[in-house]
Amino acid sequence: MSIPLDLARTLAVVVEEGTLDAAARRLHVTPSAVSQRVRALEDQLGRVVLVRSKPVRTTEAGDAVVRLARQLELLEHDALAAMGAEGGTVASVPLAVNADSLATWFLPPLARVAARRAVVFDLHRDDQDFTAGLLESGTVMAAVTSREAPVAGCRVRRLGVLRYEAVATADFAARWFPAGVDGDALAASPLVDFDRRDDLQTRWLTRRGVAPGAPPRHRVPASQDFAIAIELGLGWGLLPGFQSAAGLAAGTLVRLGEDPIDVPLYWQQWNLTSPLLDDVADEIVEEGRRVLAV
Repeated sequence: MSIPLDLARTLAVVVEEGTLDAAARRLHVTPSAVSQRVRALEDQLGRVVLVRSKPVRTTEAGDAVVRLARQLELLEHDALAAMGAEGGTVASVPLAVNADSLATWFLPPLARVAARRAVVFDLHRDDQDFTAGLLESGTVMAAVTSREAPVAGCRVRRLGVLRYEAVATADFAARWFPAGVDGDALAASPLVDFDRRDDLQTRWLTRRGVAPGAPPRHRVPASQDFAIAIELGLGWGLLPGFQSAAGLAAGTLVRLGEDPIDVPLYWQQWNLTSPLLDDVADEIVEEGRRVLAV
């Protein structure tokens, strides 16, 4: 059995675009032709590779094919660059990153790479506990993740620790915690969650014996807006030091405790010999180790 590389690339485009129609527009063929290519790939492999939902999603076999297609695309770009024959081609590098890293320290190293290489970045934002799954599916080539154990076919480098502190505005603290930050006050005071996957506030409450379902919760699913919601006094929440430092220094924010939550971060990438991907990794790891806690 062999995997037809042209059909593997077609599948990767379908996954990237989300629908057969969008993939057809990008490939300059008809949707019927795209569907026939996917069917031919499935016939040759003897396995279903694509669930035709909206958006489409791959099966486990499809994940492996997409991962192969993207690895070959990366290696082809590196080979052409080594020969000085890449012409006007631009490599696309899909990466996964958690929202707080994206909002604070992650973009400058990418900008440095883009200044010297013909590359664009396709960033996928997800919680650090879930970004490794995007590596496993072949959706991304590398990820910032809280997972230390390497994903199959990947290698790992430590970045550092993202330290979160529970903070609120001084006015909010005076209103909701006049007698101190105790369990009863925490159970009654509103807090801000990033989204339904965000468990940082719940972990902090659990340390204090507060039932996670007790406090009313705002949900603000954007890192900068999450910080603004806390700064405006909507509720209390855990912010990384990058976002709380100025408010704490000015006295507009106050700490609700002296026990931060540390989230270790790691860089995982495909275990390929790729000058481009290694260049991206070196910049990100250097930046992470410079700005994150040890």
